[in-house]
Amino acid sequence: MENEMKKRAAAGIRRAAIGYLAAFILLLFPLYVFVPQARGFDARTDYSDGRARLLGYLLKQELTAYHFSHKKIDTLLSRSAFDLYLKQLDFQKRFLLSEDVKKLRGHADGIGDEINGGRLELPVIAARILARRVGQVRKMTKDLLAADFDFSQDEYMETDNEKLEYCANSEALKERWRLILKQGVLARYLGLLDDRASNPGAEKEQQKGPEELRKSAREKVLKNYEEFFTRMLNEKKSEQYDRFFGAFTRAFDPHTDYLPPVSKEDFEISMKGALEGIGAVLREEDGYIRVESVMPGSPAARQGQLLAGDVILKVAEGNAEPVDIVDMKIRDAVRLIRGKKGTEVKLTVRRQGGIQLLVPIVRDVVLIEETFAKGIAIRDAKSGRLFGYIKLPSFYRDFEGHANGKTGRTSTEDVRRELKRLEAEGVEGIVFDLRNNGGGALTDAVNIAGLFISKGPVVQVKSSQGRMSVLSGESTALEYRGPLVVLVNKFSASASEILAGVLQDYGRAVILGAEHTHGKGTVQAMIDLDQNLPFPGMDRFKPLGALKITTQKFYRVSGESTQYRGVMADIVLPDRLSSLKTGEQYIENALPWDTVKPVPYQKWQLSKIDSGALSAKSRERVKSDPDFLAIEKESDKVGELQNKTRRSLNIDAVRAEREEAKKLSESTMFHGHRGDVKKKPGDLQLAAGEKEKAWGRELEDDPYVRESMAVLGDMLLLQPGLSMN
Repeated sequence: MENEMKKRAAAGIRRAAIGYLAAFILLLFPLYVFVPQARGFDARTDYSDGRARLLGYLLKQELTAYHFSHKKIDTLLSRSAFDLYLKQLDFQKRFLLSEDVKKLRGHADGIGDEINGGRLELPVIAARILARRVGQVRKMTKDLLAADFDFSQDEYMETDNEKLEYCANSEALKERWRLILKQGVLARYLGLLDDRASNPGAEKEQQKGPEELRKSAREKVLKNYEEFFTRMLNEKKSEQYDRFFGAFTRAFDPHTDYLPPVSKEDFEISMKGALEGIGAVLREEDGYIRVESVMPGSPAARQGQLLAGDVILKVAEGNAEPVDIVDMKIRDAVRLIRGKKGTEVKLTVRRQGGIQLLVPIVRDVVLIEETFAKGIAIRDAKSGRLFGYIKLPSFYRDFEGHANGKTGRTSTEDVRRELKRLEAEGVEGIVFDLRNNGGGALTDAVNIAGLFISKGPVVQVKSSQGRMSVLSGESTALEYRGPLVVLVNKFSASASEILAGVLQDYGRAVILGAEHTHGKGTVQAMIDLDQNLPFPGMDRFKPLGALKITTQKFYRVSGESTQYRGVMADIVLPDRLSSLKTGEQYIENALPWDTVKPVPYQKWQLSKIDSGALSAKSRERVKSDPDFLAIEKESDKVGELQNKTRRSLNIDAVRAEREEAKKLSESTMFHGHRGDVKKKPGDLQLAAGEKEKAWGRELEDDPYVRESMAVLGDMLLLQPGLSMN
């Protein structure tokens, strides 16, 4: 999300909203005074119900007026909202019976009517049904965990929720929970055995025999689930409504969401995305805590294993007992993950494909220098040519400094400086690395494009009112004329896609890497729902929270949207994460790819890129490159694991699977995937010059950077006259 675009959009929405809602006050005020229950606003009703009805009204008005898609609140949208709501309610199908779902599904077509009429029946009925089933399951777990399990049997459990049906009756539900608990106890038991093997004599519990350890494992699993059931049964009524509104808003698109009121600390996590301690942005999704992104320069980025899209299942403080955070509220999960600098938190995460791994992260501050653009000259071992490499972690801009008339730091000026420095060193081409760059300031994406194409349109922006605007770079001198390769992956998003897309459209650069980028081509604005309440006497319901709403969409100069499809690479390289379904096209209710009228622009005239010839040469190298062959092998293995969703509960089979997963987690897939270098012990204490040398050596070992330099060499061979000048 581009900060300045959000500010402009939000300001425009607020101005329009004042007049828009004022009209409704004049129109509906007499009706409200004389008919207290009109439009669902009954001052005598239960506080939570009254607040929910007001929220429903406000969300409906804002969404229908300002959302980019202008979707109607009709049967189709109601069904989408219901599907999302049902997943939030019982995503793993561990509580609701098929008869419960059938009863709830009777409301699927009428969510719009409930919102419009102020009769929010579904969340009330669903909460009552769920609480009853949780109580039943709670008793089942106590009974099932009272006896030992037989781990020598050949039993299996389906772990893909999409392949599961809701249980037909209580007997089937008990059998599902027997398997769930057996898997949990087996995992805990094997963990205790591992602890005992690695630390003999360290603790009394580790001296227990197998039977005692299994009993201890059952007790730990029971304690964990008891806390889980207590959390579910103690859910507030307002939280039940909030879940409903979250599903309703995300039916418009996945980046539109209702944000309930939170404390200042949690508000900063939601809005700024900075989770101090490990440096990850988290979100709640279908009962899970999922990693939205990893901040450049953060402890998580330096550790190198945590990926966007990972689901955090458990959190442990150092060597303490892990806490299961499935179905935990994000604010509670954050409190467990946060901690003092220098302390260790261990995250049990699940990657797509069912791979689980333990990610230990030492809490620390973000290393500011690692968040900025930085470059280095690298000598290509094969050709002997000197090439430049620039890593841009995000499109940053000091908005506060600029707003106060100061010269704040910008990614544009930092990239300009690195280009000049590399040119002075005599490099013959540039690799511009946008891997894992999730976007940032749109201004800088546009201006950085100007460093390579000098002048011309960069991106088109379409508002929810259908107005088109075209953004061009600042009028500055062209900084670089030589061969350019832009390196991308599936986590290159938003402003990264704008820059890669325009350089591709102008024929200015070769885009190399994953088959496609993330596909995030929309802008969101934040609306404070406490502002401009439409009826007198509504202040008592504050705070109401905020609405994050999609208001704009990006289009390339060619007229193609960057939304959904992303930017397709000119040269596709084997991708460690190719089997993982990550990107906008895999998210429910994502806005579609479409086109608008292209804008006039002049193609790059100093050289013409023969993508076909370059791609053919690259394929020849890649098919015999041992690193890329290993990457393909790892990717195939991940694909196999992703399709293997029926998991054994036999102890010998599980041991073998754990060993295989451990080997895979130790591979480069989990340690060299980020595109910025995993820091080795002691690297942070090196002097500046030594740090740069260590970084250069790491980059020389990166197969994607090596192939990028090889492509630059091909460009020079195909066009011998091509140079920096």
